[in-house]
Amino acid sequence: MADPGTVDIRWARVDDAEALATLLCAMAAHYRETPLDHSRAAATARQWLSDESPAYPHFALAFAGGEVAGLASVAIAHPGIDLERLMFLKDLFVRDSARDKGVGRALVGFLAGYCLGKGIGRIDLTTEDWNEGALRFYDRLGAERHGQKVFLRLSGDALNKVAGT
Repeated sequence: MADPGTVDIRWARVDDAEALATLLCAMAAHYRETPLDHSRAAATARQWLSDESPAYPHFALAFAGGEVAGLASVAIAHPGIDLERLMFLKDLFVRDSARDKGVGRALVGFLAGYCLGKGIGRIDLTTEDWNEGALRFYDRLGAERHGQKVFLRLSGDALNKVAGT
C-alpha cells in the first residue's frame, strides 16, 4: 500500500474515468447539488478523457494512500493582448477524507510546475465570495484578488513558490 503521507499527481487518462467520476460525484454532494449517477458520470468522464478536443478542460488527479483524493479541472487559454497564455483553474476539489493533508497544495503545485515548463505565465481562478476556506487557501499561496468578483491569479514569485522552484 502507498504511503498515506505521499500525494501523487498526474494528468487523468482514459483509464482514470472511474476515479474522476468518484470525485465528480463527491464534489456534487459536497456543494449540495443534485446527486450524480456514478455510471453516467463515469461514461461522461470516459468521453472527456478519450475523444474530446484538447481545447476542453483537462483534469489533474491527486492520489493519497492509494485512493483518489482530489482533482483540478483546467483549461489553457491562448494569448490575449499580453501575448501570454494562461491556465484557468475551473475547479479544485479535495475529498473530505483527504482535506488538510496537503492535497490541494500539491495539485496547485503540480499545475504551477506545468505552467512554468510550458511557458504559461499565470493561473487564473475564481471562487465564491462566501467560500472563506478557499479564500484563505489561495491567500496563503499568494494569489492576488481582482475586481468585484473574487478573481485570483498566481503569477511571478507566487507561481514559482507554488511550483517549488
